[in-house]
This record gives sequence, C-alpha cells and structure tokens, in this order.
Amino acid sequence: MCTYRNATVPAFLSEEQVDRVLAATDRSTPVGRRDYAILLLLARLGLRAGEIAALELDDIRWRTGELVIRGKGRIVEHLPLLADVGNALARYLREDRRVNASRRVFLRTWAPHVGLTGPAAVGHVVRRRLAGAKIQRSGRGAAHLFRHGLATPMIRHGASLAEIAEVLRHRSQTTTAIYTHVSFEALRTVARPWPAGGGDR
Repeated sequence: MCTYRNATVPAFLSEEQVDRVLAATDRSTPVGRRDYAILLLLARLGLRAGEIAALELDDIRWRTGELVIRGKGRIVEHLPLLADVGNALARYLREDRRVNASRRVFLRTWAPHVGLTGPAAVGHVVRRRLAGAKIQRSGRGAAHLFRHGLATPMIRHGASLAEIAEVLRHRSQTTTAIYTHVSFEALRTVARPWPAGGGDR
C-alpha cells in the first residue's frame, strides 16, 4: 500500500489538453517555433523546466539520436531524441536561433538575446500557451503539468510504478506514487464495474 507524503495531489494535463496546447501553438513565427519545441520536450520526454532552460547545443547528439540531460543532483542522463522532438528542435535551430555566444539551446526572443534565465522562463512560456489554448490551471509549476500528465497514458496501458519511475527519472517510487495518485483516482471514476456474477476475467 502506497503512503503519500502529502494530501495535495499535483494537477496534470490530460492527453486531449496536451494535444490542444500543441495544436494552438502557432509555428509560423520564430517565438512559436521555439515554444513548440519547448512544449514537446515537456510533453514527450517529461523534462523539468530547469533541465530545458539549461539544455546546451552540445547536449543534442544528432548522430546517436539522444539528448544529454543534466538533472537534479548533477546527474547526467541520456534520453532518446524522439522524431517529432528532433524535428521541432532542428527547425528552431535552423530557422530562428541566431548566431550567439551563448551555448544554450533556447534563447530569449527579445534583447538581450541570451539563454532563458531558468525554470521561471519556461513556466512563462507554458502559461502563455495554456492561455492560448483556453486551458486554465491555477498555482505554480505550470511546466510540471506536462510531466505529471505523462504518466496517465502509461497507467492506462498497464505500466507499473517502476516503469513510470524510469520514464520520469525518479530515484524513489514513493515520488512516482505521488505524481500518479491523481491519475489513478481519475481512472477509478471512469472504470466500468464488472458485470454482476461475471467472476474473474
């Protein structure tokens, strides 16, 4: 039995809401293409806001198809560079990221054109794009809405806590239990009861 360390479960975005945010992000502008790449890193790989802000050009390993992520506790991890994420990054870098002394992947669109200042800058991007998709979420940690929601489809497909912990890069399954508790509760509300007398199936 899982013991949760606090009573407040984290908010999350459903798959449909993630799709809405991505679809509502205008990719015909430089800032839109930058933001779309950021959103995909959140939605597909569950990166933390700080990890995205810290991502550098040399961390994208195009030849091997992977990203080098410098996470909590100075842990360095290698994640697969998924096709849609890679395409979005390549387009932003090719068309929009100006030549710059900064090695950060994502730069400010207004002068001074330096790397994003940290997690708060990524959170600002997310809040703007949520508003554009007419999705309201209160509280702090807007970028984590994607990370929290990443576990939901995994649960629906029968993934274990250990598997979800691996994807979210948690060192403790207790942390994963907190992240997924809201999803389990949501699934219970829509789960169809067994037919009377149906027995085990």
